[in-house]
Amino acid sequence: QEQLAQSGGGSVQPGGSLRLACAASGRTFSSCAVGWFRQAPGKEREFVAAISWSGSNTYYADSMKDRFTISRGNAKNTVYLQMNSLKPEDTAVYYCAADLHPLKLHGQMNQYDYWGQGTQVTVAS
Repeated sequence: QEQLAQSGGGSVQPGGSLRLACAASGRTFSSCAVGWFRQAPGKEREFVAAISWSGSNTYYADSMKDRFTISRGNAKNTVYLQMNSLKPEDTAVYYCAADLHPLKLHGQMNQYDYWGQGTQVTVAS
């Protein structure tokens, strides 16, 4: 079945690290770009980072690029978001999404076609 399955969320202390994973299954995602977004309660969903289908190109929101790293696994069907030096303000539900017709990497939600189920990240002492 075609889906984006997320894993790796949880609770961590400030300054800690987490790695989120997004596994794409199905030929629909064979040439897609993948983006990460996050949404805290009462706030708009915001773009975090995106990666091309090959893994060669990445794009980050300005506020994310110093601490977060997006990457593709060797099998190319899994995208990771490594989050370091986490802060309480990073607490949110994190989503991965697939753009099936990528022209360039971007953070426009309405241009992503499939979404993962989301995973909670909580940063607190």
